Amino acid sequence: MKVNFVKSSSATTGTVVVGVFEESNLGTHVQKFDQQSQGVITKTLQYHNRFKKNVGEFVHISSPNHLSFDRLIVAGLGKKSAFTNLTAENVGGYIFSQLIMVNEKESILILDEFEASDQKQTNINELAAHMAYGAQLKNYRFDKYKSTAKPQDKPILEQLTIVVSDPIAAKKFYEPLEKTLDGIYLTRNLVSEPGNVIYPKSLAESAQFLTQLGVKVEVLGVAEMKKLGMNSLLGVGQGSAHESQLLVMEWPGTDKSAQPVAIIGKGVTFDSGGISIKAAANMEDMKMDMAGAATVIGLMRTLAARKSKARVVGLAGLVENMPSGTAQRPGDVVTSMSGQTIEVINTDAEGRLVLADVLWYCQQRFKPKVMIDLATLTGAIVVALGHHYAGLFSNNQSLVDQLIDASKKVAEPIWHMPLHDHYDKIINSDIADMRNSAGRDAGSITAAHFLQRFVKDTAWAHLDIAGVAWTEKEYPTNPKGATGFGVKLLNRFIMDQYE
Repeated sequence: MKVNFVKSSSATTGTVVVGVFEESNLGTHVQKFDQQSQGVITKTLQYHNRFKKNVGEFVHISSPNHLSFDRLIVAGLGKKSAFTNLTAENVGGYIFSQLIMVNEKESILILDEFEASDQKQTNINELAAHMAYGAQLKNYRFDKYKSTAKPQDKPILEQLTIVVSDPIAAKKFYEPLEKTLDGIYLTRNLVSEPGNVIYPKSLAESAQFLTQLGVKVEVLGVAEMKKLGMNSLLGVGQGSAHESQLLVMEWPGTDKSAQPVAIIGKGVTFDSGGISIKAAANMEDMKMDMAGAATVIGLMRTLAARKSKARVVGLAGLVENMPSGTAQRPGDVVTSMSGQTIEVINTDAEGRLVLADVLWYCQQRFKPKVMIDLATLTGAIVVALGHHYAGLFSNNQSLVDQLIDASKKVAEPIWHMPLHDHYDKIINSDIADMRNSAGRDAGSITAAHFLQRFVKDTAWAHLDIAGVAWTEKEYPTNPKGATGFGVKLLNRFIMDQYE
């Protein structure tokens, strides 16, 4: 969908969208349309007494008298005092859904009479950019395999023209959002792909195009990881016909000598559970167990596209967890790259085995200033937090505060979960340094403690995104499916703290 920002526009066909606040009367443009249509708009709104002007409420007026365009949609904007950039994104998503519902190809959104409640914090042009951004987020569909898709299954809105007071300013606000959008789309695409298309090698190859944007991309294979002693990661993938990979991406920023920010992703391209095989029901969803890795790739695209000033390294351990005659067994003991030994109690607790070696490798090679991992790590975090919050675990309170602040700014909620010696002791093993599973109780916490044993003195945070990487419900800026959770959050975190 193409987005244009213009100062004025006279619609002759199609759909015009206008917004109205709870506290406000009809704006100048709508009053003009109302006069031209001999009061049809006012009468229609009066008839729709359930229209309270809340966000997400709409009134459609088809073929208004004496007006050239085909349809006017009045969008509720809620309270002016509560209208923020995030509200604008949701409104943009809602508007997109309304336009798709009426099969519109082109539409005009009039905002030039729209005034923000606090000009010091935001303005109409910035709000317009965020509305366009929200509409584009909702515009996403993964339909490449629908060879006989019905027309209504695919969005057909080709152009959204937004009327604002200063189109040049609005475009400047929109450009960095558009670059973030590219990273989110990439992440959603990778997570949506089936396991026969995305496996360790193909996922690593999908990141190679980043070299064109200035990202250094390196891939380590099985032989190289064996030399490094990464037996924890390699054990997970040894039952698969697809060889494991370690993807390393480096963005230099403006100071190549600076300590980097390190972002690490779990990349289990399909998780059958291995010998501890999962139940058949819903196992198809396990194609998305590489969402952490996909987020890192999408983030690196965004950082490179907007020429981030920060030096950032992105790493992803890529494996496929399959049962076979060569697969890792429950009860096996492996020696990680750190030298610590792990008793594998459950082969379906595999993500932490992958991350253990990648975390250690990252610290050894890059000596990062801060290290953040993302992983669809545990079902326990879904039990605890559902599908709204990601779980946040960290050894550094300042990092916690920074991440939570960034999350609020981009509406990707995270909830600070506890770490405590009591939980750490639970993962001790009778025959090795630790075990990879300690049962159901506090499962997301004990998993985080497992990871923490592979963190030295580096400020570190772990984001368990198992409940938020995929959605079965429609949201204002998210269709069903992959969400791309984490790209906005970490992009904002890096922007705020390291640029």
